[in-house]
Formats: sequence, C-alpha cells, structure tokens
Amino acid sequence: MADQQALDEVVRFTSDLIRIDTSNRGGGDCQERPAAEYAAEQLAGAGLEPALLERTKGRANVVARIEGTDPSADALLLHGHLDVVPARAEDWSVHPFSGEIHDGVVWGRGAVDMKNMDAMILAVVRGWAREGVRPRRDIVVAFTADEEDSARDGSGFLADRHAGLFEGCTEGVSEAGAFTFHDGSGRQIYPIAAGERGTGWLRLTARGRAGHGSQVNRENAVTRLAAAVTRIGEHQWPLRPTPTVRAALNELAALYGIEDGLDDVDRLLAKLGPAAKLVEATVRNSANPTMLDAGYKVNVIPGEAVAYVDGRYLPGGEDEFRTTLDRLTGPDVEWEFHHNEVALQAPVDSPTYAKMRAAVEEFAPEGHVVPYCMSGGTDAKQFARLGITGYGFTPLKLPEGYDYRAMFHGVDERVPVEALQFGVRVLDRYLRTA
Repeated sequence: MADQQALDEVVRFTSDLIRIDTSNRGGGDCQERPAAEYAAEQLAGAGLEPALLERTKGRANVVARIEGTDPSADALLLHGHLDVVPARAEDWSVHPFSGEIHDGVVWGRGAVDMKNMDAMILAVVRGWAREGVRPRRDIVVAFTADEEDSARDGSGFLADRHAGLFEGCTEGVSEAGAFTFHDGSGRQIYPIAAGERGTGWLRLTARGRAGHGSQVNRENAVTRLAAAVTRIGEHQWPLRPTPTVRAALNELAALYGIEDGLDDVDRLLAKLGPAAKLVEATVRNSANPTMLDAGYKVNVIPGEAVAYVDGRYLPGGEDEFRTTLDRLTGPDVEWEFHHNEVALQAPVDSPTYAKMRAAVEEFAPEGHVVPYCMSGGTDAKQFARLGITGYGFTPLKLPEGYDYRAMFHGVDERVPVEALQFGVRVLDRYLRTA
C-alpha cells in the first residue's frame, strides 16, 4: 500500500513538473531536458540508474529498469511523456506554468496531459524504495520527449536506436484510462484503454492554372481543393466496430440493461446517453479538415492550393481509409500522409487487463470498469515497433462536473489532489500484482 509520503510526493512532483515549461511548439521547438533531469534525480533517489538519452540537444528522454524477482517473466514498460502543448497565459485563470495548488487542486499545463502520470510513477517507485518492494517482473520506466509532435526525438528515437533498453518488455502502460466518467445518472464508469486508432494526418494538394481573378478559369486550384475538402468533411464513414469497441459496447449495454446490444450500433449509442462519448468516436474511421493554405492576392487565382486533414483509422482499417481518400479527393487533388502511425489493439481478456480492473475496483468499488479504444494516439504506437502491447491506465478518481476530456490541451487544465492520490494507490496496487 502506498504510504503517506508517496501521497504527498505525487502532489509535489506534479506541481514541480508543471513549473518546468516543456511546451512543444512543433518543428523541434521544445526543451524537455530540465524535466528529464528532474525525473532522473527522483529515480536516482530511489536507487535506480536512469539514463538520459537525446537524439537532439535538449530533447532528453529518461529510461531506468527496476529488476523483478522472477527473471523468467516478461518485462513491463511504464511510460509517460514530459512535453506539453503550448498555453497562453492571458487565456488562463492562473499562470499555466505556475503549478499552483489551491482549494485541493493542482493547476497548470500538464496537470492531466500528462505530468500527473509522470508524478504518479515517480511517487510509486520512490515509495517502493523506502519499503524495499520488488515487483515480480522487471519494470522499465521511461519518460519521453516529443509525444505532442512527431515522437521523432522521443519514443520513436528510443524504439529505433535504444531497443536494448526495453529487452523483454511485452506490455506497456501509459495514458489515458481508468479515470472516472460520470454518466449523469449516478453511475461511475472507469474506462481502461485497450487500443487506439491510427493517426493519418494528410496533406492535400490541388494544382490548376494560375490566372487573373476576373477571368473564367475552369482549372481553379482553390475550387478543386474546396470541393475535395467538402467531400471529405461530409463523408459518412461506415461502422467498423473492432473487438475492443465491441467489448466496450457489450459491457455498456449490459450495464444499462439494453438487450439488443450490437444489433444496431447507432441505436445502441443513442440509448447510452452521455456514456456514448466513450465509444462514439471509435466505431468508425474519421477525417476532419483542419487547415487551408492558398493564394497570395485577392485578384490572382493561384496555381496551387493546400489543405491538411486530421484522419484517424481503426485497427485493420488503413486500407479502407486509403481507398476512400483516393475516391474523395478525386482526379484533381493529390494526397499524401503528412504523418502516419499504426492503429493498436490490446486484448481485454488478458491477465494484465484483469489486474488493472481489480486494482480500480479495490479503491473504487462503486465504479464500473469497461474497456475502450482511444480516438487519438500515444507513444504506445512507437513502442509497438518493439512488440510491446499498450494499455492506457492513468487512474484518477474525479468529482462529478469535472470535464476530464476538456482538460486535454484545454484552458485552465487542472487535477484534484485527491485524484492524484487515488492514482498512486491504484497504480501501486496494480504494479505490485503485475
């Protein structure tokens, strides 16, 4: 059981890490090293030998291994990222990098995504050192750079250049699951992530005939691009529930007493009410236009127009995604992957999932644990290259009215102290049995 010092340290570590500005503005504009050094110092204080690893100066990652008692057992990867998305101080109630603690809440960028989990890991590891605890299997702890952009300087670099540090790891645990979801009718649901959609960020390019804006032009690149973007934005993707999503829908249907279950997924989602939010984004592929770039003067028809689309595809859905984009863009618009990462799926009937469920239920017996698939992506995609199956497990017990999802990349990001302490207890319980 996590001791009082661990419960105190998780709050302090979260606040301290928030105060280290690791804003990732993209294109290499980030410095995670100060946060990496902080994490390494805490790990060293627990008797571990952390390695600081950089692909690019200042973009540091931290990796350490806790030796287990059973050398024949597969190892477990426990990881979190150190970078955060930018925040504008003028938009916030408190300074986003203050790490301010008041009214039982820790405020600041990274409080939920995901310096809270980094702090939980550090608090548990240090608590074990004080108690002399050793896990059954080796646990590799990794704190990564660059998750909020391409992961080239973070998990991608580690997987490609330092695979030996993860020798024996078959499963990984990171963001984002085991948080309280209040359905508005008194039920508390704890979704544990067992999959995530693939990332298919697209660049669309339309080419045409440049000319004067006053003249007839049937080869207008802007018109061609706009038509393609409209087709993509209005496309209704077909239902493709994966095994993880099916398991989630079945458990939610049972929880709400809905007998017809998966006979009509859209009808089932309508019956689930607010709980539908846990699965509705992951029953099909998606593609949302997000950026446009064309022209340089109002009376000049440009010869080229560019758009970007945030595409996501389900496990097993990449071929359909590609084929559909070929059709929607048409003959006058070319598309390519601006960034492409695989979709993931993890078994929900595994001992690992069962142990996570048991850890949550021990400290939240009133809760209902269900599997779910994340609509976005995490560092688990890069670690999958090493054969590591990823789960999302960042336990937080949250009060009703707290909009967990709005905290991700949102204004006034914050996390309750009690939620962090619950997370330490649950993570500690799970890892002792892992």
